[in-house]
Amino acid sequence: MTNVAIGMLCPYMITASLFIGSAVSWGIVTPYLATKAGVWYSADLSPGSLRGIRGYKIFIGVSMILADGLFNFLSIMFCTLCAMYNRRSQPMQGGGVDDDGDTQLPFHNLNAAEQQKAMQSFDDRRRAQVFVRDHIPNSVSILCYILLAVVSTITIPYLYPQIKPHHVTLIYLAAPVFAFCDAYGFGVTDMNLSSTYGKLAMLVVGSVVGRANGGVIAGLVSCGVVMGTMSSSNNLMQELKTGYLTLTSPRAVFISQAIGTALGCVVNPLMFWALYKVQDDESELFDVPYARVYRGIAMLSSGQRGLPMHSLWLCRTFFALALALSVLRDVAARRRWRVAEYLPSTICVAIAFVVPAHMPIDMFTGSLAMYLWRRADPRKARAFSAAAASGLICGDGLGILLSSVVALTHARAPICIKFVSSSDN
Repeated sequence: MTNVAIGMLCPYMITASLFIGSAVSWGIVTPYLATKAGVWYSADLSPGSLRGIRGYKIFIGVSMILADGLFNFLSIMFCTLCAMYNRRSQPMQGGGVDDDGDTQLPFHNLNAAEQQKAMQSFDDRRRAQVFVRDHIPNSVSILCYILLAVVSTITIPYLYPQIKPHHVTLIYLAAPVFAFCDAYGFGVTDMNLSSTYGKLAMLVVGSVVGRANGGVIAGLVSCGVVMGTMSSSNNLMQELKTGYLTLTSPRAVFISQAIGTALGCVVNPLMFWALYKVQDDESELFDVPYARVYRGIAMLSSGQRGLPMHSLWLCRTFFALALALSVLRDVAARRRWRVAEYLPSTICVAIAFVVPAHMPIDMFTGSLAMYLWRRADPRKARAFSAAAASGLICGDGLGILLSSVVALTHARAPICIKFVSSSDN
């Protein structure tokens, strides 16, 4: 029901792209790879083995995700640099010249009369006044970052001996530059590229450490460090934008995020441990398809042996196809071609290769139900669709919570019903 509800909330292009990717994955690639059993890979492998069909599909999905992430990374980086250059080259609006002939920056004196030329309404002037008044001292931010970087440099190699202290130090030295670019791009485009930076760090660190020295673990750890840093900067940017609109002090937003992050350092490990104790090898209570994706990237980056035959050739082929599709989508959107709205999303097609087939089908079912609802009663569909989807998500979440409690308590059902085919019976 959660997937159906998400399909009701997502745009049609997202669910349609997932459905197309699932059709290609399970309708074309899987049957073709099944004919290569005993030739490209052993026919005795389990369905979940990375050396069989599942491994081919995961690495194909990984290559497509990397292609789309690389294109978005370069595109947004280029747009960000152009926007920063244009802003620096243009004269600042709202500035003036004081009695001494010195140029004043905008909001230099927070008076409504002086800002009347820069701001268009009283609400905008008030938001700017509140936002600039309680700024965050740079010294505090720098000292806190240095302190946390030192703690991480000591603690992370102790927890994961595969990654060395100088690797963590280099990551924290480079993180502010990339975090600034990522946060600026996120503020302009509202696109979070922290996972792309994490994948790049994984590729670099994993290749440097190597397979023999634990490059898979080192790459995954470096990815977690980079994603944590980038996600924090993006979340702060989003919260500062919200605080600007709601007349909230930036200092209060910053302190609130610090408190929430500190609580997350305690709550998240406890939640993970509870779910980890429930999950076992035979249970599919918590399906985490992206875990397989990142493990596959780490294996590729560290030169892990034992990959399926011809998997790298398939990865290169689908990497080129995904990159071409991303470029075509961007060019069609910029030139306003009519075909632009019918081109599938590259990242959604890639995700369909690593998730079970029922997830895209469930989401497509939700979108189809939403489409029919809008055709039958547009007014009620617009008013109640979010509430209906939220109810489905909450109900399914409550069911998962009850299932988790039953699993944690090792309760046994008093009766079990199983349906089998007539031949099995």
